[in-house]
Amino acid sequence: MKHTKRKIDFSTTVIPLAIILLLCIFFVLFPERSTFVIGKIRFFFGDTLGLYYLIVGLGILLVSFYIAFSSIGKIKLGGKDEKPKYNFFAWGAMIFTCGLAADILFYSFCEWIYYANETRLEELGSLQEWGQTLALFHWGPIPWSFYAVLAACFGFMLHVRGVHKQKYSESCRALLGNKIDSFPGKLIDVLAVIALIAGTATTFSVATPLLSSAITSLAGIPSSKYLTIAILVVICTVYTIAVLTGMKGVSYLANLCMYFFAALLLYVLIFGGKFFYILETGFSSLGTMLQNFITLSTYTDPLRKTNFPQNWTIFFWAYWLVWCVASPFFMGSISQGRTIRQVVIGSYLFGMSATLVSFVILGNYGMGIHVSGTFNALEFFTKTGNLYETVIAIIQTLPFYKVVLVLLIISMISFYATSFDSITLVASAYSYKELGKGEEASAQTKLFWAILLMLLPIALIFNESSMNNLQSVSIIAAFPVGIVIILIIASFIKDAHSYLKE
Repeated sequence: MKHTKRKIDFSTTVIPLAIILLLCIFFVLFPERSTFVIGKIRFFFGDTLGLYYLIVGLGILLVSFYIAFSSIGKIKLGGKDEKPKYNFFAWGAMIFTCGLAADILFYSFCEWIYYANETRLEELGSLQEWGQTLALFHWGPIPWSFYAVLAACFGFMLHVRGVHKQKYSESCRALLGNKIDSFPGKLIDVLAVIALIAGTATTFSVATPLLSSAITSLAGIPSSKYLTIAILVVICTVYTIAVLTGMKGVSYLANLCMYFFAALLLYVLIFGGKFFYILETGFSSLGTMLQNFITLSTYTDPLRKTNFPQNWTIFFWAYWLVWCVASPFFMGSISQGRTIRQVVIGSYLFGMSATLVSFVILGNYGMGIHVSGTFNALEFFTKTGNLYETVIAIIQTLPFYKVVLVLLIISMISFYATSFDSITLVASAYSYKELGKGEEASAQTKLFWAILLMLLPIALIFNESSMNNLQSVSIIAAFPVGIVIILIIASFIKDAHSYLKE
């Protein structure tokens, strides 16, 4: 592979850097003021304009079925005789791990706890029936459809049209024409990079304290924000080393991550003592989710009796939208030799299925010991007010729980390293006006992005941001990105039909 240090696009490098540095300073020096300001902005986007996110979510899901099963789905990403570069398992492992960081483990264990005291859950029914149903809905078909559709869009752009300009704006060319070479294109790319950084910041800030708590429990050392920051530095070092080795290192880490993740799930399922409860509750929750899917997807709470969609559904759709800047780009880049139909179905098969299995096993174990009276997780959470300590307490009910803590720590680091490998590769490509075939970003550019992705999470930790603040960052960043994604999909469908006519 030839490395290039030329053709740097300063607009998509310097502008996001300046904005992120200003935000970091604002969060660290004015924590209360920053919380108030982003809260006001979040209310406007997430509450006043919340319907927009729900329409985008359901709309993209329907589009995913259209492009998979229409004539577009038959298009191969590459030449007629192109063979897939990666085997089925390696490809699937990268599809899953690039799309989800370590937050999947945090939410798998505890999301049902968030919903337990929600008025919306009381309206629907019992915790047993709806606790995991809502979690499966928020991590199921709609968010994974974002990845599936955009992976197809970017894969078509890279491998069929042979575009060397790896940017969000370039995927709109069929619709916007030469306008993407001027201000509109620059604006799209700057918005995309800022959203990417916001998404990574939310992920690190949400899940890293759990990793810190696990290490604290295992090693018996005091927990602090400085320990959490030290962990971020270690993770940054791991994924930087991997990303500098190129795709070989990324693929190796993805496979390793899957092995440790599978070991964690199997241990909890087999040795947790809730084998049949986990499977039966998971099966029932999946059925309840499918039966009520349209209702859940379109529920807006217009009278604001519960604010459940504003607090949760809209947040999760926004959270996934900001991740769409990098993950689907990576998914498309590794899908050369596969058809668009295979990309879409593979995203659901590997990505969504593995995600739902995680929630079924880890979430239902915690809920199982709670409803059976073995451990009152809700009471523990109410007393401590610390969800991370609650998750550790749930893990400590398992036999030889230190084994689980070790698996959890390794799995989380592996998830972080794998997902942020892919993000760093994509973000690095954004720093160039274009990259020719066989070219990739220089080592210095990769290092720059690897470090930049750490700055905002560290600032949010110093800010001691609440879950509400973290949600706000994603909701605000996702609004303009959602508009761009609609443009990308429309442009792709137009270009794909033109290609079929050719």
